[in-house]
Order: sequence, then structure tokens, then C-alpha cells
Amino acid sequence: MPVTINQDEINSIVWKACDTFRGTIDPSEYKNYILVMLFLKYISDVWQEHYDDLRARYADDERRIRRQLQYERFVLPEGADYYTLYDERNESNLGERINIALEKIEDANKAKLEGVFRNIDFNSEAALGRTKQRNERLKHLLEDFHDPRLNLRPSRIGSQDVIGNAYEYLIGKFASDAGKKAGEFYTPPEVSLLLAELLDPQPGERICDPACGSGSLLIKCAQQITALPGSGQNQNGSTEISGPLPGRLRADNYAAYGQEANGATWALCMMNLFLHNINVTIDNIKWTDTLKDPRLLEGDNLMRYHVVVANPPFSLDKWGAEDAAKDRFGRFHRGVPPKSKADYAFLSHMVETTFLDPTQNGRVGVVVPHGVLFRGGAEGKIRRQFIEENLLDAVIGLPENLFYGTGIPAAILLFKRNKRDDSVLFIDASREYEPGTNQNRLREKDRLTIGDAYRRRGFVDKYAYCATRDEIAENDYNLNIPRYVDTFEAEEPVDMAGVNREIGGLRAQLGELEGQMQGYLRELGLA
Repeated sequence: MPVTINQDEINSIVWKACDTFRGTIDPSEYKNYILVMLFLKYISDVWQEHYDDLRARYADDERRIRRQLQYERFVLPEGADYYTLYDERNESNLGERINIALEKIEDANKAKLEGVFRNIDFNSEAALGRTKQRNERLKHLLEDFHDPRLNLRPSRIGSQDVIGNAYEYLIGKFASDAGKKAGEFYTPPEVSLLLAELLDPQPGERICDPACGSGSLLIKCAQQITALPGSGQNQNGSTEISGPLPGRLRADNYAAYGQEANGATWALCMMNLFLHNINVTIDNIKWTDTLKDPRLLEGDNLMRYHVVVANPPFSLDKWGAEDAAKDRFGRFHRGVPPKSKADYAFLSHMVETTFLDPTQNGRVGVVVPHGVLFRGGAEGKIRRQFIEENLLDAVIGLPENLFYGTGIPAAILLFKRNKRDDSVLFIDASREYEPGTNQNRLREKDRLTIGDAYRRRGFVDKYAYCATRDEIAENDYNLNIPRYVDTFEAEEPVDMAGVNREIGGLRAQLGELEGQMQGYLRELGLA
């Protein structure tokens, strides 16, 4: 009888492994050690099962087995697997041995993993302590992952996305512990799912996140496509990602791209995509600053996409405004945003990387702080141009305290090429959420309500309003949602006559009580 995999049990095992580091290393740092070890354990289990299958097929012919294994989704060099490291857990140079194993894995999988482990050092004295303490911690880490319930072989987990779910679970838990730093790598899954539903990516489309963090938005967009009837998956359930040339896109497929400025977060994204069976390469996901050094190119031009989605850092300072006017791609032709706020720099980049061809249906979805809706100066001019060019499609106000690292409410801006009319839909979803102790959460019904209002584009009392360009111009291109969606709740009329009667009755009662009090005082000889 097959063993039933319990997702909660898997999650609790890998979360318990964090006890090795708690109290000694900041969660934003030790997450890298935990997530790399989970990645290594998974690819080791998959490799070992495939090796065992080939060994049975080829009667222990090691040469044929090794040759066949070169065609696997990844290559695991001999001696670089988790189980070898577990057997070496008592060695005095354990951190160095782990580093060497990871380096070998990178070298054997350059197209997919080159550079992924370069930002993490298992032999770091500064991070993990002196030799004895470091070895002890790493030994405990290896032993925690040796729990027999953490057997991640494909024959045991079947088609369940146990590993991807565990990885997302850990990232969410680390975000909860990391405070403000969490915003660098984490978008709440409900927000990612909402954006994917609103943008509705289709088979055959290119998708890009220019500030991809840990990759959650790309994953949700990919899952949105693979959930569609007739979408293409290969025999092992993974979706193949084609290369950068449009001619390589099949009708039942898609291509995912991204950029991330933080090296450790970029590595996290690569592993996260891999564990969700999204086969990108280092040519698809670039470790680079999108605003200062965009590297997703076709020839000398920016690559263009059907869907561009992002949750970029809010109001990023020192983003490169001093060089923006002479940007060789002309991304900031509508104006240069303020040097202390990169919000409109990201918006400009994202809009400029969508397909211009009407048949390609280019669209953008981005999370922004509310200041983007009404701030003046250079931002106001760029906002006006977006509207006059008929690019802005919708403004959706979200509840407060959804995102780690900031309690302020955010909004979603949706842009679309080749719109059918000049209207902009405004949705006030700020009051629809499930309250939490630390973070609020969008419920499924909240997402469905937003999606339904977006598709219908009609008036919903105190919730949605479709404004024409002329109406927005009358508001001086201010997109503050209360200007369009009236959420005012009138107070119940006061019955003044009834209030007077109530006051009279209270006065009578007070008189009676005062009389009783005087009687008591006389009895006591106090009056």
C-alpha cells in the first residue's frame, strides 16, 4: 500500500530544521541554508530513484547508467549528493565539503544553476561560527533532513507538488520572521494569485517579472496556464519553457522570464522555479538591476512580452535617475521619475516591454503604493501620459497590512495595449479581507469579487466605477480611488423627539433616585 504524503508533516519537518539556526542567525540569512538543503535533498532523492531504475534495467552496467543519466533534467555529479554529505557529517571540514558539492552541481548544470549557490557559504565563520560550532550546526542540519518521512522520491510523492509547496511554505514563514526584509523576496500567495487571475496568461505567451524576488508571481502565472484545458505538459508533469526566440514558442506552451537585483534572492528564485517544475535557465532569469542594467534583450532592443507582472520595492531610492534621460532604450520618454521614488521608473519599464502589435494583447499588472495614484510633479506628468495614451485599464485598491514589511495599503495598476475604449475601472476592495494577528489576508471570495468586477467593468455601489478619460481629466488626472468610488456611509437620521422623551424619562428616574438617596441619608443621620 503506497505511503500517504502529508504536506503539513513535511512542512513541520523542514521548519523544525530551522531550530539549528534560531537565535544565532537572522531569519533573512539562515533561510538560504535551509532552502538550499531542501533543494539538495530533493534532487538527490530524484537522482537516486532514477539511478536505481536504470540499474535494474541495465543489469548494473555502470557505464550505460551514467551515460543515460546525462539526459536527466539535471545532472548530479558523483559524491555531490545529500547522502554522501550525510555520511560525512562528522568530518572536521564539513562546511567546506558542502561548498565543494554545490560547486560541482553548478558546474554540471551551468545553463540552469550556474551562480545559484555562489552567494551562500556553508563554511562561513561570520555566519555559522567557529569550526567546532559550525560543524555541529551543519551536522544537525543534515540529520534533520535525514528524517525518513522526508523521502522525496517521485514514486513516493507522485503528482503532488509537495516540494514546491514546502518551499513556498518556508519562504512564507521566513517572510513572517524577517520583518521589513521580507518585502525583498516575498509576495503573499493570495496577491500573486489575484494578479495571475486578472492578467489571465494564455498558452503560447511570454511572461516577465522584472523584479521577480523568489519567483512567486511567475509561478502563479505558470500555474494559471497549466490549469487551462489542453495546456501542454510533458510526461513527468513539468512544463517545458522554450528559449528566447518567438519561433520556439509552441501554441500549448509559454515562456517565463525575470530579473532580480539581489543575488541571494535571484538564487532563491531559480531554485523555487525548478522545484515547481518550471524549467528556466540563467538566460531566462537574470541577476541584474532592471532599471540600471536591463539584460533581457533581443538584439539591441528590449525583449517584449504578452504579460508583465511585478511587485517591485515601494518608492525605491537611488534607482538611477541621473542616467535615465539618456537611457539607450528610451524607456523614460514620458519623463524621468524623482530620484527618491522609482515607482514610475518600474511602471515605465514594464509598459515599454509589452508587445506593441495589437494581435499580441500586451498587458501589465503591478503592485504600487497609493502615492503613485496622486503624487504630482514628474510623476503626475507621466501618469497623465499613460492615461492620454489610453494604456491604463484599472486601479484596484487593496486592504491594508497585506504585505510583510509595510502596513500601508497598496493598489494594483493594470495596463493594457489596444484597449477597446478609453475607460478606466476603479475598484475599492480595501474593506474585503480576513483580519489576522500580524497580516491581513485576501480570501478566495475577495479575489473572486475583484475578478468579477474587473471582467464586468460596470458600476457596483460603493465598490466599482468605470470612469471615462474626460472624467479623469476633470480630476486633473488624480487616480485617488475615493474620487471615483463613493464609499460614504450616511448616518442613520436622529429622532430628536424620541431623544427628548428619553432624556425626560432619565431625568425623572434621576429625581426618584435622588429622593431615595436623601431618605437613606436621613435614616443614617447624615442629612
